[in-house]
Amino acid sequence: MKRLTRIRSGAILAFLGGILLASNANDEVPGAAGAPYPGMPAIAPIGTRIAKYMDVPESAKGPAMDSAKGYRLQELGKGLYMITDNAYQSMFMTYESGVVVVDAPPSYAAHIHEAIAEITNKPITHLVYSHSHIDHIGGAKGLGGNPIIIAHEETKRLLVRANDPNRPMPTVTFRDRYTLRTGSRTLELSYHGNAHEPGNIFIWAPASKTLMVVDVICPGWMPWRRLSLAEDIPGYFAQVEEIKHLPFDVLVSGHVARTGTKADVELQSDFISDLKGATGRALNSTKPGEGMDPRDKSNPWAFFDDYTDCVMVACVNSLTPKWSTKLAGFDALIWDQCYAMEQSLRGD
Repeated sequence: MKRLTRIRSGAILAFLGGILLASNANDEVPGAAGAPYPGMPAIAPIGTRIAKYMDVPESAKGPAMDSAKGYRLQELGKGLYMITDNAYQSMFMTYESGVVVVDAPPSYAAHIHEAIAEITNKPITHLVYSHSHIDHIGGAKGLGGNPIIIAHEETKRLLVRANDPNRPMPTVTFRDRYTLRTGSRTLELSYHGNAHEPGNIFIWAPASKTLMVVDVICPGWMPWRRLSLAEDIPGYFAQVEEIKHLPFDVLVSGHVARTGTKADVELQSDFISDLKGATGRALNSTKPGEGMDPRDKSNPWAFFDDYTDCVMVACVNSLTPKWSTKLAGFDALIWDQCYAMEQSLRGD
């Protein structure tokens, strides 16, 4: 990885039998890219330009979106709807005298009123924050009006620190559970601990058996880099398993082009289990310092960098045969996942 981030003048790279080889490795500038690690994966490492990414499997694709419109509306049942631009997802729920919105991604927040107007002319009375991150609620101010804003107490703490006028402060917070009853409609909000970030909640719509959990599951896709930027990786693993056993029919995940199913959660659970196993085996079988220039062994940063790079090489090679065609974005993010898992297993 570090050895491949820059290709020095005169280097010739070629793929032979799926292994990246390099020439002119002996007359290199200190710190410049040298020969690749033994068994270097054909999956390009971080910092290497990819000529063509792997095609997205059909199983990961969702319904097409009208790009001129800027969003897609999907009915989830019982007055519940998903809005998406096929990259981000949010929801709204109609009831007798108003609308409850869940998240306002800035990528299409300007279209949320248009989407609601396709269904009802009632006002937005409530806004639920799934968590504090800008990419999911950074369009909240643009919704206008004066809705009641509901969030976990940790989300409010993070928003106070952020002091971002585009993410207005919650007016109602809770610690463990909160039931939002609006007319004949109900949303059950619950907190299950830190995984992606503190305050990230589960949103359950019992009438339509729809569960919204953002930035944990990516239906049909690899999790975003470093296990969806999980702040607590053991907590992330625990939440995937918890979601797997909940009685939902539809999962709104906050990202990608379609809703999720039980099978999607099972698939992600299988992937992260294999990731953990492959990384653990690599950590146990890799001999620190083997193959390094002896002059670098007294440099502790270089020593551990080489060790962790070798672990990730083994991790990527182990996972590629099974998973490269099963999850979209495998080639884009597998190095990130192996890195995150290696750090977690050594530190958590």
